[in-house]
Amino acid sequence: MTRVRERFTGRIAGVGSTSGVRVVVGRWDGSPWDAFADVMVEDASGHRVLLAPSERVRDFVAATYTFDERVIEPVAVEDTADGWQVSTPSLSLRLVVGGRTPLGALLGLVPDRVATAPAWCAAVDPVARVVLSGVRTRGTAGNDRREWYGATSVSAVTALEGSWRGSGMGSLAPVDPPCRFGFSSTPRRPSVTSVVTTVERA
Repeated sequence: MTRVRERFTGRIAGVGSTSGVRVVVGRWDGSPWDAFADVMVEDASGHRVLLAPSERVRDFVAATYTFDERVIEPVAVEDTADGWQVSTPSLSLRLVVGGRTPLGALLGLVPDRVATAPAWCAAVDPVARVVLSGVRTRGTAGNDRREWYGATSVSAVTALEGSWRGSGMGSLAPVDPPCRFGFSSTPRRPSVTSVVTTVERA
C-alpha cells in the first residue's frame, strides 16, 4: 500500500478559559492546499466541535481527529497590535501573545530542519510526555493515519477575552483538563506554538 506524507506549516494556539471552554486554533500558512485556519473547541461538558472553513478541511481534519460536531463556517485569524483576533460566526476570541517561553527558547536551539523531521519528533516523544502532560509529538491518528508534531518555538498567551456561541468565555486559564481531539493535547500553559505537522495516510 502506498502511503503519502503531507506537511502543514503554521502556528497552533491552545488556550483555556475560566468558563471551562478550551480552544485550539490552527493557523496554517503552508499546506497541500491554500493557507487556511481551523478551530477545535471543547466546552466544559466535554462536547467537542470542529469549525472548518470548507468541506475539504472539515473532511481531512475530521478523518484525523474526533469530534461530536463538525461545522463549516468562515474562520478568520488576524494579527493585532498585541496578538491574534480569531473570528467565526460561532466564536470571537482575542488573544494577547507575549514573548517566548523557556521551552520556546530551548526549541530555538534546534535547527528547523531537524526539529520538524518525523525521526526527531519520534525521538523526543518520550521526553515530551514527561515534561508536558498530555502532549505527544508522534502518534496514530484516525483512519490508519500517523502524525508527527515538530515544534520550533513557543510563545506565551497572557490574556484572553471572547465569546463562544453567544456566551462569554471569562478570562484566561490553563488548558485543563487536556483537550480530547486526538492522541495529543496542547500544552497546559496557554501558548502559541510554531509547528510543522506531518500527516501520513494511505
